[in-house]
Amino acid sequence: MGEKLKVGVFGASRGKTMMDVLAKHPDARLAAVCDKYRPLLDEVKTLAAENGIEVAVYEDFEDFFRHDMDAVVLANYANEHAPFAVRLLHSGRHVLSEVLPCETMAQAIELIEAVENSGKVYAYAENYCYMDHTFEMWRRVENGEIGEVNYAEGEYVHDCSSIWPRITYGERGHWRNQLYSTFYCTHSVGPILTVTGRRPVQVVGFETPQDERTLALGALAGGCAGIEIITLDNGAIAKSIHGGLKREPGSINYQVYGTKGMMETERFDASRLNVYIEGGKLCEGELQNVAPEKFVSPELAKRYSGHGGSDFYATHFFIQKILGREEGIKYSIDVYRAVDMGICGILAYRSILNGNVPVQVPNLRNKEERGAYRHDTACTNPAVAGEQLLPAYHTGNPDIPDGAYERVRQLWLDGKNAE
Repeated sequence: MGEKLKVGVFGASRGKTMMDVLAKHPDARLAAVCDKYRPLLDEVKTLAAENGIEVAVYEDFEDFFRHDMDAVVLANYANEHAPFAVRLLHSGRHVLSEVLPCETMAQAIELIEAVENSGKVYAYAENYCYMDHTFEMWRRVENGEIGEVNYAEGEYVHDCSSIWPRITYGERGHWRNQLYSTFYCTHSVGPILTVTGRRPVQVVGFETPQDERTLALGALAGGCAGIEIITLDNGAIAKSIHGGLKREPGSINYQVYGTKGMMETERFDASRLNVYIEGGKLCEGELQNVAPEKFVSPELAKRYSGHGGSDFYATHFFIQKILGREEGIKYSIDVYRAVDMGICGILAYRSILNGNVPVQVPNLRNKEERGAYRHDTACTNPAVAGEQLLPAYHTGNPDIPDGAYERVRQLWLDGKNAE
């Protein structure tokens, strides 16, 4: 076996599970980590010592960028992945991007063209596609068990209000405080697209009312949930719902209906999957309740626990694709599908702002469809949007006093959750 791939990680908080994989992976090694928060870098040093490896640590991205690396995992802020990915790809590095792929339509095009022009591997770490139940759905649909898919649902409900202090630090300009309802959509949309193998062609967006207690924490959208009704390229319909609805434990539920049967996850037990296959007679068939097992590199996968082992697969398939191996080529999520997942949320919000009208989803694989969006910077981030700045809620941005952010920051400094 040749020398291991040298992989760096940008973002030591969300990147921790990827670092755990890289510290022990047979084909790669953790070479460097960058984060602005020094205590996280101290944890990296502990990880390196425990695994008998040397890992360089950096607080400054420019120093990190100059380190000798074959590939980089982007686990920085969720709205900042595309600009760093583009720069790294042009520098000759492969990129594994955490959620989300891009903040704007213009970034989507720039990212795609950086991958095409660099010839480097870009992979999207949408780990919810690799959870035991969704990965099993993917396998079964691919094998034709439920026939042609005609309806699907994806649900990612995660109320983050109590932990708002430790994920926003009381920063008014934090991306989570500027987040609009449909942006963080790929935990629900992503598995739909990988399981069905289809592409979105149209989306209609909706958002729920704001929550006053989440507004008081500084979130401009007030913790509302986003809903996307998506038409797929075979005419099938998919519903995606995600956000801070009140439910504990959180929900990661999926349903897929086909011409020969259906599959549905257990609503309060993600380890189980219901599978119905119709027999030779209409409305008669077999219903099974199964516990999906890992079917790709299972012995290696079982060594890792991040998000049920799904973080391992996102990282592992990225490595395998760089090395030209079949399982990486087959299962790693490429830039086109990543962008399909992400722009469903971007365009669903356009739908919401225009009265829930249908919006066409371009196929950005086709160069002739890119021109209309090449300069489209519309988003809720003032630093990126320029004159195309959007409000974070369809009725406009609320006026949140500085005191709200000061209170949240103090909770973070005190190590306390919001109540």
